[in-house]
Amino acid sequence: MNHTDYGKRASIIGICCNVLLCLGKLAAGYISGSISIVADGLNNLSDASGNAVSFLGFKLGEKKPDAEHPYGHARYEYLAGLTVSVIVLALGFSLCKEAVLKIIHPQDLTFSWLSIIILIISIAVKSWMSLFSRKVGEKIGSDTLKAVAIDSRNDVIATSAVLIGIIFTYFSNLRRLDGIIGLVVALFIIYSGIELVRDMLSPLLGESPDPELVKQIEEKVLSYPNVLGIHDLMVHDYGPGHTFASLHVEMPAEMDVMESHDLIDCIENDLINEGIQTSIHFDPIVTEDSRVSDMRMSIAGKVKELDNSLTIHDLRLVIGPTHTNVLFDLVFPAGFKGDTTYVVKEVEKFIKSLDEKNIPKIKVEQGYTR
Repeated sequence: MNHTDYGKRASIIGICCNVLLCLGKLAAGYISGSISIVADGLNNLSDASGNAVSFLGFKLGEKKPDAEHPYGHARYEYLAGLTVSVIVLALGFSLCKEAVLKIIHPQDLTFSWLSIIILIISIAVKSWMSLFSRKVGEKIGSDTLKAVAIDSRNDVIATSAVLIGIIFTYFSNLRRLDGIIGLVVALFIIYSGIELVRDMLSPLLGESPDPELVKQIEEKVLSYPNVLGIHDLMVHDYGPGHTFASLHVEMPAEMDVMESHDLIDCIENDLINEGIQTSIHFDPIVTEDSRVSDMRMSIAGKVKELDNSLTIHDLRLVIGPTHTNVLFDLVFPAGFKGDTTYVVKEVEKFIKSLDEKNIPKIKVEQGYTR
């Protein structure tokens, strides 16, 4: 089975389990008159709705690229996950209101062994669902199923709290306790919804790529002969299984241009076979001029001294009769907290200290990986 088949199957299993749990808890809540059990049952109904949305997301995400969407439709899965999160959040606020009313106007509960058994079965089923969704989510790299796994884990905690509360209420006769537990469950659902919304929005807004993926690409590219370094790596996520990357590869300027081009083709094809559509730009690096090599090493050392996260690339020397232009790109990581102006001035001062004829020409860039 492929990514989509796994996702759809997991969603169908989730719909069936959650609907059955919802019906059982609503019946138990009706018998016992417990708002916390009803709240927990409605939470399962929202989970079933979320599973249905997830199924739709996987279904729409498998559509082939078209003229309007050349990168495919896999981001539908992220939209489905966001919809699930909003449903969870909305339900939490609704249950919060009902629980507050139950605290203000408490009612007697009817102890029922059937309700206790239903809650115990629910805890067991939800524990299995959390483990199942997490394993499938990790297997296919699905953030939506990972979110479902977290939601199921939260349900285990919430239902356990309801079970303990029902038993304690029966023996202590504290009528408001049911409403208080219902409120705690509702607040927990709201918190989970906020966390899920944040997690689902992040890839849609363009989050930093996974450091492990960045490391994988860097190690792969640097393993080829004559590759001196890489920079300007950008990774674009268009949904699970739809990863695009672009980067600059530094190679000796003295190499035959056709040989360099052939090597880049090999790198791109190998990365495509690993599921990463890649576009590579060739940057020639002068390796036989000691002046360029020495200048590059000196400036690279200086920027690392100022901040270890800084890097340089594309250094060139344009030597004239009266001065030497020192051209290079200075890369600051995204979210750099330091003073960029100060760093640039310090680097300029350092370059001029090496030779009064040097004129620094620095292009400031932002990095796109962590």
